[in-house]
Amino acid sequence: MGSSARSGPTISIRGRTVGGGAPVLVVAEIGTSHGGSLTTARSLIEAAADAGADCAKFQAVFADEIIHPNAGTVPLPGGEIALFERFRSLERDPSFYASLKELTEGAGLLFLCTPFGSRSAGLLEKLGVAAYKIASPELNHFPLLRQVAGYRKPLLLSSGVSLLADIEKALALTGRDVALLHCVTSYPAPETDYNLRLLPSLRSLFGVPVGVSDHSLDPALVPGLCAALGGAVVEKHICLSREAGGLDDPIALPPAEFRAMVEAIRLAEASGAEETVERFSRLHGAERVQAVLGSGIKELAGSERESYARTNRSVHALSPIPAGATFSEENVALLRTEKRLRPGLPPEMLQVVLGRRAARDVPSGEGLRWEDLLGD
Repeated sequence: MGSSARSGPTISIRGRTVGGGAPVLVVAEIGTSHGGSLTTARSLIEAAADAGADCAKFQAVFADEIIHPNAGTVPLPGGEIALFERFRSLERDPSFYASLKELTEGAGLLFLCTPFGSRSAGLLEKLGVAAYKIASPELNHFPLLRQVAGYRKPLLLSSGVSLLADIEKALALTGRDVALLHCVTSYPAPETDYNLRLLPSLRSLFGVPVGVSDHSLDPALVPGLCAALGGAVVEKHICLSREAGGLDDPIALPPAEFRAMVEAIRLAEASGAEETVERFSRLHGAERVQAVLGSGIKELAGSERESYARTNRSVHALSPIPAGATFSEENVALLRTEKRLRPGLPPEMLQVVLGRRAARDVPSGEGLRWEDLLGD
């Protein structure tokens, strides 16, 4: 990674400079909206390329790397979803991801994919990916961060539902070959929660390129202002239709709106901050634009505050653990809690937990707490 006072920090992904005044890297988040179909994936990749995206991003899903089967349902824009079962239905073998990579690169786009644990990260490394993307809930999945950092590839790291200390801990493990994506983990996220004045502060504080992973519904407001403030990356979900049935389709942009987003980003890059703010103020009102720009102070957004310690990782029981049993890698893991289960100890306590004995019965799926550990 290089930087200078004039250009700011940069990373390079397959010869493309990210940050330092280079054009914004526009990432079309396809995720799992292909539903496991290569035909649908091809259509989404082609739509992303036609809309002006630079990159298509996917998710390498293995359900047991993400949540426990007892996590239950979660409320999403499309309705209540039994999340473990949905994730399990989206699992595919390595050849599927190899085909996604081939289709993406054949369309002239950079291929990115998000791992959620050791198995999916290893799969992507065997595919020879150029870079990795870590989602916000895995910002504190320290074993995953260490594994990916060991591959010595550039990393895009989302930071939704986090405090500055959480970001600092993650970057201490990953190094600085990272672009940090400010994010609001809410679906959809209110534009006025984005606090985009934070971007220059994060860039200066951590010495890395910054950008936005945007879950808001407006195609232009957050992405355009991000670009105007020097953001290096904009990631946004794309769909063929908001009624297509994918997990994130209700908050994704159909192709025409995604193209409008790209145009807004390129216009903001050319216009600069002052002119872009004035233009959006005329379109949306100065008060709304100032609310989107925010205070520049890093804090949990109102729409995501209740999710802290639930969407990110903590120590959970994989199976029923009887009193007196020893905690091991076979019966505990770092999982997302979601809505139904109780959060456990933070990930940095995993090594403290392993080898200790249970003070009482721990139900399958529940988060481990200090009172569950014997003092010996």
